[in-house]
Amino acid sequence: MLNVYHTGDQYQMYHALALLAVGVLLHLGIGGRAMHWACWLFAIGIILFSGSLYVLSISGVKAFGAITPIGGLCFLAVGFA
Repeated sequence: MLNVYHTGDQYQMYHALALLAVGVLLHLGIGGRAMHWACWLFAIGIILFSGSLYVLSISGVKAFGAITPIGGLCFLAVGFA
């Protein structure tokens, strides 16, 4: 379960940096509606992907593993925003 927790931690760090970069671009006026969508998708993806891995690793309830791919889909959807 420590590896599961580490995976959630690692993905949260990488995508938080991406979220920060999107925020800086929005502040500079670069992008538009698509950047706002990317921001929301990163935030929701972090909560669903990393959050479900954290809960899974701490509680041991395997049902939370089913939420993880939804967060991954949010990360993938950023590319289409």
